[in-house]
Amino acid sequence: MADLHPFRAVRPHPPAVSDVCCAPYDVVSTAEARNIAAGHSRSFLRVIRPEIELPETENQYDDVVYERGAANMQAFLEASYTVREEAPSLYVYRVDTGERAQTGVFGCVSVADYDDGKILKHEATRPAKVRDRARHIDAQQAHAEPVMLTYRGSDSIDALVESITTRVPPLFDFEDQAARHMLWRIEEPARWQRAFERVARLYIADGHHRCKAASRVARRYRTENGQPPPEAQYFPAVLFPMHEMHIMAYNRVLTDLDRSPAAVLDAFEQDYMLVRSVDYAVPRQKGHVCVYANGAWHDLTLPPAQGPRTVDTLDAARLTDGILRPLFGITDPRHDTRIAYIGGIRGPEAVQQRVDTGAADVGFSMHPTSIEELVAVSDEGDLMPPKSTWFEPKLISGMLVHTF
Repeated sequence: MADLHPFRAVRPHPPAVSDVCCAPYDVVSTAEARNIAAGHSRSFLRVIRPEIELPETENQYDDVVYERGAANMQAFLEASYTVREEAPSLYVYRVDTGERAQTGVFGCVSVADYDDGKILKHEATRPAKVRDRARHIDAQQAHAEPVMLTYRGSDSIDALVESITTRVPPLFDFEDQAARHMLWRIEEPARWQRAFERVARLYIADGHHRCKAASRVARRYRTENGQPPPEAQYFPAVLFPMHEMHIMAYNRVLTDLDRSPAAVLDAFEQDYMLVRSVDYAVPRQKGHVCVYANGAWHDLTLPPAQGPRTVDTLDAARLTDGILRPLFGITDPRHDTRIAYIGGIRGPEAVQQRVDTGAADVGFSMHPTSIEELVAVSDEGDLMPPKSTWFEPKLISGMLVHTF
């Protein structure tokens, strides 16, 4: 059963919400965050990307960065434009891009459920990134951003969501450049908690490093203090039903190859099934990738899966196992510097630009992983190849903050 936990959120007053809220920390680079936040003193980027207030030469992992983040969080908590809820609450959050909408329940979930495998993962985490997120959580005494979880749909939860979104005016209703964001506060969370008790498993969609970091901080508190703050055992999440989830492709580019792009295409044509110079840049079906090289897109059929598990059948695995490893010796795509990843929201145009400008030699436009594949891999206890999923739309940051 899923442990859904109401919390006393700190949030902006409605007139300030559009000034505060921003994209999550891992969607914008430091340089992009610096530009976005310029002239916007309330931007929550100053909390989640505090290095933007420091000299550009500053290492984002220096102690001063975490200290600045903690100071900025404290200023946010004490600001005249924010308020702490009087009672622990749950919320319904809808994000609507115009092309699609997702509506989920915003609350806290249990570190114990994550540690016990009731919240399932599909991606390996990088120690340095977990350490960074944990240091921010520790320094700020808060979880600044929610993770995105998904669950198998429930008629009872759907009915609860409909009852509030159709009958109650939203607390927040605002737009940014990416989407329209609406938030409803749930006055009586007990019914919602009971409904989620009947959900057997939750699945991480986006936020593996934040989940792991929350677990690490909670464990440290338990080890060092014996009786940690109760709220440190929970972290914020938005829980969406699977049928509303949208996964985009995570594309790839290769650099520093030991052969020319023309020679790469020749090898693909000799050893695999390659159709040269197609008029599309997105593969039309699973089992194919579009390759960009020599100024044109080409359709490449991937080799068969090299194992029986769901993870072996993923296009990202078939590309690595059947092509990148034997042709280029890329055995560890998580750490090999010759491969880079481009999030799906940037499209195949970004792949083409990298190659055309000489920043990469060859690019791959992928077919997106399905939510069914993600769930199957998680249920089987496996982990996907790196950068197999890009979820869109992204959750906004700064709307609700969980402190402990």
